[in-house]
Amino acid sequence: VLMMKVSEEIAKYFPNAEIIELHHNHKFDAPSGTAKLTAEKIAAARTLHPDEDETKEGLPGVRGGKYEDIPIHSVRLPGYVAHQEVLFGGYGEILTVRHDSLDRKSFMPGVMLACHKVMKIPGLVYGLENYLK
Repeated sequence: VLMMKVSEEIAKYFPNAEIIELHHNHKFDAPSGTAKLTAEKIAAARTLHPDEDETKEGLPGVRGGKYEDIPIHSVRLPGYVAHQEVLFGGYGEILTVRHDSLDRKSFMPGVMLACHKVMKIPGLVYGLENYLK
């Protein structure tokens, strides 16, 4: 959630971004919901237009799937839990934000926060970021 918030802010200054997300080989979806939501937030926050990607793919899809010109690369391999990296590129510089969950226990603080706050907010609430206020 914090990575999404930070990426949303950075996108105002770095319109060129790519997302790499890595998960265990039993994950059902690709890209992950987190990667797609991160791309949505980056696209909505952009104030500048990204540079045109002039790369020609030697293999179809090698540049990843795209959400509004934001490539998302999904890796599924044994040994991973949940990892996401957002790379922002500018002229002569790169800014990288990365989050690594090395154990499923890392999700528990967010689950506990939602459990404590869910009854205090009326209606349907989608997204843990809504509980961080």
